[in-house]
Amino acid sequence: MTPQMTPHATPRAILDIAGRDRLTVLDVAPWLIAAGAFFVFPTYLGLGTQILVMVLFALSLDLLLGYAGVVTLGHAAFFGLGAYSAGILAVHGAGDPLLGLGVAALLSGVAGLACGAVILRTQGLTLLMLTLGILLMLAELANRAAWLTGGADGLQGMQVGKLLGLFDWDVLGHTAYLYSLAVALLGFVVSRRIVMSPFGRSLTGIRENRVRMEAIGASVNARLIAVYGISAALAGVAGALNAQTNQFVALNVLSFELSGAVLIMLILGGTGRLHGAFVGAPLYMIASDWLSRLDPTYWYFWLGTLLIALVMFARGGVLGLRDQIVARRAAPRQGGWT
Repeated sequence: MTPQMTPHATPRAILDIAGRDRLTVLDVAPWLIAAGAFFVFPTYLGLGTQILVMVLFALSLDLLLGYAGVVTLGHAAFFGLGAYSAGILAVHGAGDPLLGLGVAALLSGVAGLACGAVILRTQGLTLLMLTLGILLMLAELANRAAWLTGGADGLQGMQVGKLLGLFDWDVLGHTAYLYSLAVALLGFVVSRRIVMSPFGRSLTGIRENRVRMEAIGASVNARLIAVYGISAALAGVAGALNAQTNQFVALNVLSFELSGAVLIMLILGGTGRLHGAFVGAPLYMIASDWLSRLDPTYWYFWLGTLLIALVMFARGGVLGLRDQIVARRAAPRQGGWT
């Protein structure tokens, strides 16, 4: 049954109706740009690698926040768990990159399922504070377990093996960039398959009206726990990727600042559409890098000004603004809806 257009349809709803399963320009363009950046900006591959890591991290948060409607202030807990998992393996002689990613995904995913089973029984402010509490507990545990994590000095001495046994980690960052690009692409493919599946559609239903989903017999809590675990696993992979490409793990991978930063990135790009991560993460990180060089002392002031302007004039993020413009242009041709 085809959804009917109504005079009250929102720009986002209008765009969602038209073939969500088909590949679009937004699905392909980020990867073409990232591939082109490898050749066009060879001296910025280090920054590019960090952007790709944060894109994957923001992508994991979008599954949770954008599709399931679960707000969290502690998503860095799983990023940090993945980083320390891969880092500790590398310190103790198991430095194969793919092994590190696999272990990080497994441990973070299991931790996500366990945490989700407890905290998702609550909602609202209570849920928000529980996610923050878990992050702070893990950060303090990592700080005190200096014999394992390095504590405030960071985890040092990582020996990451050759990628696929063939490619060394060169100083210019070619291997790290291409490795990050491949892992981020795989993460996007997996995420897209999830959100386009019946399971993903049910998550959208839970976000829009949880009570109605419960009324029709959907197992809301089980679905939320499942997506919490999936999101945590992807965040763990992003953390492991960060540890392997830097060959160092600092305590700030478990910081509230990191959780806040990735939340801002996702809001800037636009939540609930996957592509928001590809806009918000580069925008935030490039702006931070440029402003810190322009004004090393007060660059946070200018970054805050930029964020306020974007929130005021681009509600729904940059992609939300784009959708509004497209919908307004299309409205006269479709009968002049408002």
